Amino acid sequence: MKHYLLSIQQPDGGPAAPEVLEPIMRDVKAFNDELRAAGAWVFAGGLHDPGTATVVRVRDGEVLVTDGPYAEGKEHVGGLSVIAAPDLDAALEWGGKLARATTLPVEVRPFQGEPGEHLP
Repeated sequence: MKHYLLSIQQPDGGPAAPEVLEPIMRDVKAFNDELRAAGAWVFAGGLHDPGTATVVRVRDGEVLVTDGPYAEGKEHVGGLSVIAAPDLDAALEWGGKLARATTLPVEVRPFQGEPGEHLP
């Protein structure tokens, strides 16, 4: 089984109203429960908004730390799931289920190498 990153692309502008967010969070929980039951769940979590980000980089041999996201745009990664799937088609199926649950676009990307190379 390969690992895939499912990243939720969330529009900027803060969280949705509770009456919109509550059914989405219920559907995301059901998605995570289904992933676990299928043995495909590796890790998942939501992220704070991009304003909480800190960028660390090296310039001229010195480590520089700056506030804010690395790249600004109209959307940002709002959450992610790392899943185990036998192939891209299966990962895309899970991505579609997460897109339905969140009502947001989901980017599906394979990890390089084998799971044993990046997991203990």
